[in-house]
Amino acid sequence: MQSNKTGTIFERLNQSAFRRRFHLSQKDKAYIAQKGMDTIRKHAQDFIRLRLAPAGIPNDGKQTPFRGHPVFIAQHACACCCRGCLEKWYHIPKGIKLSPDQQAVLVDILIHWIQNEIRRI
Repeated sequence: MQSNKTGTIFERLNQSAFRRRFHLSQKDKAYIAQKGMDTIRKHAQDFIRLRLAPAGIPNDGKQTPFRGHPVFIAQHACACCCRGCLEKWYHIPKGIKLSPDQQAVLVDILIHWIQNEIRRI
């Protein structure tokens, strides 16, 4: 799910002007520092499980806010914000429940992006 003929997902996402515009604010970075990465990972797992993993999502396309939590920002930056984006970017069809393995990969992608953002000057 993370790579294909056109490169890794991060190389592909970097080609999108929309996805590239997302960055963590100083407030987001302070929140991460205060809570710790284990807690942020837990939040990411919960958000994916509750807002993205079900087969049917009544508010699909609107379930992920654009601010309010660092994971929300990461979800938009990594195209893990709705089932439409998962279908387009990761070829995971709408209408099927995400497996635990699929959820874990998405969480890993989000955490990787967040860690890169923390190191970004």
